Amino acid sequence: MTLLKVSDVGISFGGVKAIDGVGFSVAPGEILSIIGPNGAGKTTLFNVVSGMYAADHGRIDLDGRDVTGLPPDELATRGLSRTFQNLQIFHRMTAAENVMVGRHLQERCSLFADLLRLPSVTRQNRATRAAALTLLDQVGLRDIADVAAGSLSYGASKRLEIARALAAEPRVLLLDEPAAGCNSVETEEIDRLICRVADQGIAVVLVEHDMKLVMKISHRILVLNQGRMLVEGTPDEVRHNPLVAEAYLGRHGAREAARA
Repeated sequence: MTLLKVSDVGISFGGVKAIDGVGFSVAPGEILSIIGPNGAGKTTLFNVVSGMYAADHGRIDLDGRDVTGLPPDELATRGLSRTFQNLQIFHRMTAAENVMVGRHLQERCSLFADLLRLPSVTRQNRATRAAALTLLDQVGLRDIADVAAGSLSYGASKRLEIARALAAEPRVLLLDEPAAGCNSVETEEIDRLICRVADQGIAVVLVEHDMKLVMKISHRILVLNQGRMLVEGTPDEVRHNPLVAEAYLGRHGAREAARA
């Protein structure tokens, strides 16, 4: 079963093809990593898939339905959520409040009920906080639920952002460099968290530069170079593919690496 399918997607900026004919699919519980040199088009691809950019051509299917061109909020209601390379947390809110914000799509109270402070609103807020605490427990942050997000360590902030993305109850989770800027201990925590998310049946697609993490947790890897698909395969297939070494190191560097 395929949850997310991207077919022949392309987008240009000022006549320059940032993405050209890229496609991939991901199934429930699968971890697909997208890697490539700087400027390969990884984040641009994420922005197209998550509805932030409109593709010039191609198609995106979510759970068998064509969602090409839908905005991010509509994609979120259909089960696709994402994080960003740069932290997007609310620093003055507590960790719990940050995750509660991500639950808004699951709430059923109306503006009218909220303005009148009806009992249903109190019950909804209580349920939303309980769900947020459960998610914070899953990412190892339950003990700091009422601490201001701005005071958290960088690694904890990264996990908080993942918890908020999970609050929307996605079936597909896009992670844009979840371990960027993290030390080795924090990266290991992110590593374990992503695997736990996939174990819940959520399809995970991530862009990441940390090759140790990518090779360790990925089921499949897609390599981009200059906006085009270079290689797709298992971690072992990608690791030993000479085209990948050439893309990262250049032709001369790849030859030298092969001799090393």
